[in-house]
Amino acid sequence: MQEKALALVTGASGGIGLELAKVLAENGHPLLLVARRADRLEKIKAELEAQHKVKVSYLAQDLNLPDAAENLRSFARQRGLEIGILVNNAGMGDYQLFHRQEWAKLETMLDLNVKALTRMTHAFLPDMLARGRGRVLNLASVLSFMPSPVMAVYAATKAYVLAFSEALDNETRGKGVTITALCPGPTESEFFDVANMRGVESLERLPVASARSVAEFGYKALSRGQGVAVHGMSNKVLAKSFGLMPKPLRDALLRMMGTPE
Repeated sequence: MQEKALALVTGASGGIGLELAKVLAENGHPLLLVARRADRLEKIKAELEAQHKVKVSYLAQDLNLPDAAENLRSFARQRGLEIGILVNNAGMGDYQLFHRQEWAKLETMLDLNVKALTRMTHAFLPDMLARGRGRVLNLASVLSFMPSPVMAVYAATKAYVLAFSEALDNETRGKGVTITALCPGPTESEFFDVANMRGVESLERLPVASARSVAEFGYKALSRGQGVAVHGMSNKVLAKSFGLMPKPLRDALLRMMGTPE
């Protein structure tokens, strides 16, 4: 029986990242978990190893540090861990009018959602291509397909993730490596707290998926080597139709997203 590929998962201490780690473990994949909170990673490691009999390693790492990706690559190599699956899940958002947002938070968002994800892919993709096998899963969003008032920078970072992933998926086609952009809509996780989205009336009317359902969907898309995977029928319809709408209708839809006082 062929051994399952080892998966490196960033942002693995909660939300979609944690659920992806659980789904990967349930399917027999050994793991290298990455997040900033070592205490939570140690607890998750113990639980997954006990429940699923897979080997779990972890490294507490701030991905916004300039040498984070190289530190992880060295950590894996020193321990003989061959990264067969890279899950770039770590990210953050902020729900606020652009001119009211703090620059420090915006800069952190840009660094994490764009630079760190790109660095991680650049660090691990060459080895996958050299071996002729590997899979990358990048967390994009349904907002990758449209501008988003009051989440302008977040939506722009996710548009980058989608474009970047689709380009790489074409570059690696036929070389044994696939790149998947996972595009969920609103998902119940700590993201809502970090992004200051709790209690926003317009958002409370939206359907909110469980992190588990997004993770299961993402794992299936990753396993198939699907290039773009939009979670949820309403999100699929919105992603496909937004660019085809007349501009006045698009503008009206964007205004419905709400504006904080």
